[in-house]
Amino acid sequence: MGGAAALEKLVPVLLAFGGGVLLAHRKIVPAEASKVFSDYAFLFAVPCYLFGNIYASDLGALFNWRAIGGYAGAAALAVVAVAVAAVAHGLREPRDVALRVMAGVQVNTAYFAVPVFITVFGTAAPIFPILLFQVCVLSLVVIALMELGRAGPEAGGPGRRLSRAVGASLATPLVLACNAGILLNLLSVRIPAVVLDGAAFVGDSASPVALFALGLHLGGLGLDLRGTTREELALIAFKCLAFPLLTWAVCGLLFGVRGEWLAYLVLIAAMPTPQNLFIFAQRYDVGVDLSASIVIKSSLVSLLLLPLWLQTVAA
Repeated sequence: MGGAAALEKLVPVLLAFGGGVLLAHRKIVPAEASKVFSDYAFLFAVPCYLFGNIYASDLGALFNWRAIGGYAGAAALAVVAVAVAAVAHGLREPRDVALRVMAGVQVNTAYFAVPVFITVFGTAAPIFPILLFQVCVLSLVVIALMELGRAGPEAGGPGRRLSRAVGASLATPLVLACNAGILLNLLSVRIPAVVLDGAAFVGDSASPVALFALGLHLGGLGLDLRGTTREELALIAFKCLAFPLLTWAVCGLLFGVRGEWLAYLVLIAAMPTPQNLFIFAQRYDVGVDLSASIVIKSSLVSLLLLPLWLQTVAA
């Protein structure tokens, strides 16, 4: 895929995202409305899309275990690298380390990867197994560290905090929708066509609404590039450059992943830091300003680098 073709594929992405930025910047649509659009996409539209597509998918082809294993290996190495770097720079609080790990390794699936994959490839199916791995494994690790780092009697003992972390990670609408689709697919339960058509109708709105919401959010907050710290630069560079390259090396060279799946995994790794980082930072009262800045700036950098990654993985 040449540079011109890659840019053509991204025109719908830029239109939905840029429309949100422009309308928020000109105060035509209040930036605060981004939460309403985001909640609609995260809690309803994206789960509908995931459920219907997973239910109708060939799970044998969807769950490429070599590819998933390669991505898991790359993510594990990335987690260790970020955690070691954080500790080496004097961070000892588990919540501080967990926040940096999430910023450098987790990817924005619902609001960024899903709409980009739908636009570029016509399907977001390759994201499903990675999404489950991220939410059920990576998020569990982050939430567990956050919970274990909480202080005060209301936090409870380590066992209670760990069980709370497991419950929080498994009860998200995205995971519930994916698991329901997998279970009903495996059991060959027949779902009425009208239900699947309804889920598809709602799910088709997930891509533009999620991108529009992200544009509103960024357009309202703005960017202070001159105030970017060295730590922010390091985490954004790791997320947007180092992690995709690490994924390419581990998956392609060590696990022998080839073809479309290697392209899928590298692009997924190149997605920006998820908005959940900011939500977690607020919930656990750690690095709120840092998390907001990284979410915004990594989203912009990832968007700018997308044509390059598309051209590279298609070469």
